[in-house]
Amino acid sequence: MSFLKKLFGGGGGVSTAPEASTETYEGYHITAKPVAEGNSFRVSALIEKEIAGEAKSHELIRADTVQGLEEAQKACFRKAKQVIDEQGERIFR
Repeated sequence: MSFLKKLFGGGGGVSTAPEASTETYEGYHITAKPVAEGNSFRVSALIEKEIAGEAKSHELIRADTVQGLEEAQKACFRKAKQVIDEQGERIFR
């Protein structure tokens, strides 16, 4: 029965999502949001910046997967910084 509850979202269990970690880089706020997938984590981050008084955000989701939460968070920040360096504010278009 437990399997069916998990399959259909029942049970109301406590979320096991990792606590969000944030960094500021070149005026951008980056929140690492690794997504658990089995025994690994998919690289995902939220990139935010205020431009002309308006809050902008971009959800970065990569195909990359990493073993271990700490390594996944490092990879999230590394990839987000790479995107910022390559694209700058164009990521918000």
